Amino acid sequence: MTDKLLSGKTALVTGGARRIGRAIALALAGAGADVAITYLKSRADASETLEAIKDFGCRAMAVECDVRSEESVRSAIHAVTEIFGRLDVVVNNAAVFESAALDAMSLEQWDAVFETNARGPFLVAREALPHLRAARGRIVNIGSLGGIHAWAGHAHYCSSKAAVHMLTQAMAKAFAPEVSVNCVAPGWIEMDGAGEAAGRFAAKTPMKRNGTAEDVAEGVLFFATGPGFVTGQILTVDGGLGL
Repeated sequence: MTDKLLSGKTALVTGGARRIGRAIALALAGAGADVAITYLKSRADASETLEAIKDFGCRAMAVECDVRSEESVRSAIHAVTEIFGRLDVVVNNAAVFESAALDAMSLEQWDAVFETNARGPFLVAREALPHLRAARGRIVNIGSLGGIHAWAGHAHYCSSKAAVHMLTQAMAKAFAPEVSVNCVAPGWIEMDGAGEAAGRFAAKTPMKRNGTAEDVAEGVLFFATGPGFVTGQILTVDGGLGL
């Protein structure tokens, strides 16, 4: 049970305006946390998510933030801690996904994915660390099954998520004993516009369905509310797809 286990605590979800980030933000609010989300371009979605968070009776705020930018991240962390007074849980969810043939991939494409997917979690965690140490808090990074199993058409994405997995383990050692750091690695998650691919992946999955954003959020809640002694772990939420 996670009912109100985060009461009195503050959580930050990067890229929390929509999709998986929104589901995570709502799950944390449902567990009693005050929740801050960051967004970059999804201002309208952020406003809707903000109102949905408030429906749980907790405080909420949305901060525009480019996780690629040291200055932007620093400003966002400052804003959250100024308003909420503390920071207990950070979920590094902001990411980009792209399909591209490796032999035709440009340097710009490669760098753009790594700037968000790998640099972003590093910057956010580094800036949040003093607050998390004071609260004996948690970091939950969002990785991917693609960081464990190679997908030929997504080499830059897979490589960036593998970096997140290793960063999780390095942070777990570096930030202990005050802060636990873990990672949720989703498999195929049902999203709008998946088309025929959704059916193909569901058929391959032992649980005979695709994952949902709420499945990922439940994995995040496990790390956010479970034993603080658990750290450095990569939890695949994939219905057995990676087996």
